[in-house]
Amino acid sequence: MERRLLGSTGITVSRLILGCGNFGGIGSSPAFFGQGTSEPDAFALMDAAWEAGITTFDTADAYGGGRSESFVGAWLATKGADVRDNLVITTKTYNPMFDGADVGLCAARIRRQLDSSLTRLGVDRVALYLAHEFDPLVPLEETLAAFDDLIRSGKIGAVGASNFSAEQLAAALDVSSGCGGLARYGWVQNSYSLLDRADEGGVLPLCAAEGLGYTPFGPLAGGWLTGKYRRDTALPAGSRMTKRPEPYEAYRTDRVFSSLETLQALAADTDCTMAGLSLAWALAQNGITAIVIGPNRVDQLAPAREATDLVVSPDLLARLSEVFA
Repeated sequence: MERRLLGSTGITVSRLILGCGNFGGIGSSPAFFGQGTSEPDAFALMDAAWEAGITTFDTADAYGGGRSESFVGAWLATKGADVRDNLVITTKTYNPMFDGADVGLCAARIRRQLDSSLTRLGVDRVALYLAHEFDPLVPLEETLAAFDDLIRSGKIGAVGASNFSAEQLAAALDVSSGCGGLARYGWVQNSYSLLDRADEGGVLPLCAAEGLGYTPFGPLAGGWLTGKYRRDTALPAGSRMTKRPEPYEAYRTDRVFSSLETLQALAADTDCTMAGLSLAWALAQNGITAIVIGPNRVDQLAPAREATDLVVSPDLLARLSEVFA
């Protein structure tokens, strides 16, 4: 598995990152805490990912209400130094840990949440720590100073921004530059896929100009790029569109279905799966350091492994970009 430096953080990540957002829940939604991928299935996924060369795992304090971090920590406790010393863990904070819990990026909360994350993970530090959302209620100076203190104390290696707009990211970078060299966001983790190209208009050019890494989540657009959702066909039982459709409802259009039908034909011509070709497209885009994949089962790692082996021509990459423009 190829590895790349993450922006200017000095930290190397595998080009595929195992997203653990479904461990013990579905993302940060309290309505689904306790559901999602079970602990035994999560262990099997982590074993398979590590064996495939995926050495970077992505989680968050609020995923599954803390269950995701606990699953990762319990798995890590069964491993030797060869895993513990080489696994790069990314975790995040902002969202509530349960219904009615506090949210945000004030300094006291960041310190408290990181300590709770370290406890669940069973580690003394994490290499990568992310602001899970932009917090409009807390001054950027306060948030970045808290991150700066945590870097200086050795509890985290670098900080990044998730779900930030270009304007929010630029404002944070300006504060870091203007406040005596406070901790600077070193990479961005936003949604990006053939079906979600919004960051091409602002965030990706800003990352390139500022030397930031970019590790998008959702490269399969919640399963839409796998071919599981088809025109005039009932939604598959148990699929994300039957559980948490809101982030993806806008894809249910004739134009998207036509694009997916073209993707299916192009994948068949290339002798690969729709998912594998979609991931290969994402990996080939300028500015993409690595992509976060979120399989629910071990067999769902197959398209990601397929993508890393695919050699996609520039003409095909351009065709895909055009089809989903």
